[in-house]
Amino acid sequence: MSDTQTVVLVEGASDKSAIEALAERRGRDLAAEGISLVAMGGATNIATYIRRFGPPGHNLRLAGLCDVGEEGDYRNALERAGLGANLSRSDLEALGFFVCIADLEDELIRALGTATVERVVDAEGELSSFRTLQKQPAWRGGATHDQLRRFMGSGSGRKIRYSGLLVGALDLDRVPRPLDMLLAHL
Repeated sequence: MSDTQTVVLVEGASDKSAIEALAERRGRDLAAEGISLVAMGGATNIATYIRRFGPPGHNLRLAGLCDVGEEGDYRNALERAGLGANLSRSDLEALGFFVCIADLEDELIRALGTATVERVVDAEGELSSFRTLQKQPAWRGGATHDQLRRFMGSGSGRKIRYSGLLVGALDLDRVPRPLDMLLAHL
């Protein structure tokens, strides 16, 4: 990390994969730009990583992406690091931290539409597995969007694999706002 000037803190490997895929599609080499992506292994680790890379530690420029459910953890950690007080969502964005509603998979499914996501799932040879999930009592009759979110999170490594594939299927003018804003901020 000796050439790193900016550290992007994300909850997990699927978020990191999506950012890498979008950067590549936009012709950006984040490493060459001095930008390192760090998957923290969960949002509850945000304070540790801000202390390590932010003002209390290496004093690098920080940015990040989080799910709406973890927005408070991010806000509190940034405030404790001295990066603001009573931070609003716009304050978080000014600092380079962007919030997904409800999570990145939700954002990508909404941007693509369920039919396109189903085509991506089919191309991966997993449409029959998805159809099986749809038939389960807990998911039968539910919204396809919600079923797809569950499907993405239900298999080992599935979120990581599909995050890049879904970004690859996006029209670049329909990139979800948090992902688009994060890359623009960098």
